[in-house]
Amino acid sequence: MRELLTPEDICNEISMGRAAFDGVYLVVEGVTDSRLYGKFLDKRAATVIVAHSRDNAEKTVREMSRKRGDGRVIGIVDADLDLLKGRRAEPPLFRTDKRDLEMMIIGSGALDDVVDEYGDTGKVRRFEERRGSIREAVLDASYPIGLLMFISAEMGLGLSFKDLDFCKFVDPRTLSLDARAMVSEVVGSSANHHVSERELSSLLSDRARALDDRWKAARGHDSVSILLLGLRDGFGSYNARRLDEGGLGGALRLAFSDADFASTRLYEDTSEWSKSVDATLWAVSLPGNPRS
Repeated sequence: MRELLTPEDICNEISMGRAAFDGVYLVVEGVTDSRLYGKFLDKRAATVIVAHSRDNAEKTVREMSRKRGDGRVIGIVDADLDLLKGRRAEPPLFRTDKRDLEMMIIGSGALDDVVDEYGDTGKVRRFEERRGSIREAVLDASYPIGLLMFISAEMGLGLSFKDLDFCKFVDPRTLSLDARAMVSEVVGSSANHHVSERELSSLLSDRARALDDRWKAARGHDSVSILLLGLRDGFGSYNARRLDEGGLGGALRLAFSDADFASTRLYEDTSEWSKSVDATLWAVSLPGNPRS
């Protein structure tokens, strides 16, 4: 019944809960967001509400803050294409530093911890001698996919990016992406498109040259899939062979530490907001500031 859930339903749930709870309600898009941010939440003073979509989360926060006058409702959503469009989020709505939650994690020390756990030391060293850091290699391979998604959205092309076979355009040994093969795979997975592969490849090349920051384009789902390819068939150890995308995503979330979260702009901005409304939101453990 999640598809029937409306922002009004969520607002009513929050308003009714005010009889027993006067702390902060944190509204997030999905269950994985709830699990991740819930790790850092001060559960005595704040609680999480899952909206089950970005649209629901945004509308709920606007309704509660502007129309119902509840100053202790905050929302966190993925930045998605806003970074490429130059759009800003206005408090009490906040967004991830990178395109989405997974990319924010991949940009942190959590990736290094996961590679230490599932990578083969010798293979990782040889890979990085040839290609540079695994983080940079994953980013290089994933951002063209996200950039093509942006082109599709901007031009109304309706391209499909679901269930892509990454093996067809990413070399697991080097994590090098064949952009033309990627475009071909996307076009082959899409119906009713009205643009040629050659035209798309040219558009993608032009946009890539003009892009000022690859992190704005790279999408977490693609990056996790590409990292999984590398761990399985490139630089992983024996315990990476049974990894799947869900397991790898979970390992990255578990490795995302208090210190990793505290280093984000999201943590800084939301902490400032909580101070401005005289509320407590996070309870992170840092050197000299352990969890209470």
